[in-house]
Amino acid sequence: MIGQETHDVERKITAILKVLSDSAEPLGGRTISRRLREQGVDLSERAVRYHLKLMDERGLTYCARQRDGRSITQPGLDELKSALVCDKVGFVVSRIELLAYLTTFDLAKRSGNIPIDLSLLPKSEFSRAMKIMEGIFEAGLSVTDLVVIADEGDRLGEVIVPQGKVGFATVASAVINGAFLKAGIPIASRFGGILQMRNHEPLRFVDLIEYDGSTLDPFEIFIAGRMTRVDGASRQGVGKVLASFHEIPMLSRPAVLGIIDRLKEAELCNWLIVGKPSGLVCEMPVRLGHVGLLLPSGLNPVAAVAEAGFEVTCRTMSGVIDVGRLRNFRNI
Repeated sequence: MIGQETHDVERKITAILKVLSDSAEPLGGRTISRRLREQGVDLSERAVRYHLKLMDERGLTYCARQRDGRSITQPGLDELKSALVCDKVGFVVSRIELLAYLTTFDLAKRSGNIPIDLSLLPKSEFSRAMKIMEGIFEAGLSVTDLVVIADEGDRLGEVIVPQGKVGFATVASAVINGAFLKAGIPIASRFGGILQMRNHEPLRFVDLIEYDGSTLDPFEIFIAGRMTRVDGASRQGVGKVLASFHEIPMLSRPAVLGIIDRLKEAELCNWLIVGKPSGLVCEMPVRLGHVGLLLPSGLNPVAAVAEAGFEVTCRTMSGVIDVGRLRNFRNI
C-alpha cells in the first residue's frame, strides 16, 4: 500500500515537472492545476501546492517570484527525463492519438485547429537558418509549406518561446490522423524512421523506431543524432529524410484518397504515398487486409538546419493551433 502511494505521488510530481518544463515563465498552483486538467490529470490547486512544497524540498523546483510562482531546476529536468520510464512506454503513440482528437480542422470550411511540431532556434542565427530551410521547402520534403514563426514570450501550442529564441512551428504529420479520425477511418501509426531517397524518390527505410515501444519521439532522436541527410536529398535527390509510416484498413483506401486530395487543396499535405492492399511500401511489409501510408515529417527543414551545425531544440507534437495563424513559407 505504501509503495502504491509513493508511486502515485511520484507520478503527480512528474506531471507537474512536465508542465513547468514546457513553460518559459514561473507558474502558480492555479495555473498548474488547470494545465494538468487539460492533460487528463485531476489535481486540485491545493494538492498542487502540497506537491510543490515537496518538490522545493527535493530541489526539483524553486520559488521564482513572490507568492507561489515556481520554476523547474536542472535537477528537476534530470528527474523528468528519468522518472517512471515504464509509464512512458507508448507515450508517443498516445500523444499522436491525443492530437488527432484535438484536431478540429474542417476540410469544407478550412478552419479549426491543427497539430504542430515546434522547433526553437537561436534568434541571432534564425535568418541563416531560414536560408537553409528554403531549399527543403522548395523540394517538397515537409508535410506542408505552412509554418508559424513566433518571437520570445509568444505561445505556440503548449510552449512559450523562451528568451533569446525564435519559435518555428511546422504542421505535424498527426494532421493526417486527425483528418481520418474525423472521417471515421481508423489509422495505426507504426513508426517514425529515416527514409533513404534516390533520384528524388523514396527508396526504403534505413532506420526506424516503433511508436508503441518508445518513450521518446523518434524524430527528436534522429535530429539530435545528426542522422539525416535532408540537404542532400533536396539538392541532389540522394539522401536521408524523416518520414512516418501508418496503416489503414484496406476497404478505407478509396475514402482515404479522397481525403488526401482535399488536404492537398487546403495546402495541408505536399505528398503522401498510399500503398496497395497488403503490399509493400518502400520495402516495408503491411499487415494482411491493410494499406500502408508513408508521410514526410514536418521537421525535415529543421533537420537540415541541425545538419549544418545549428543549435536546435525540437518539441514534437507540441499542441494544436488555429490554422489561420499559418503562412506559406515562401511568403514570409
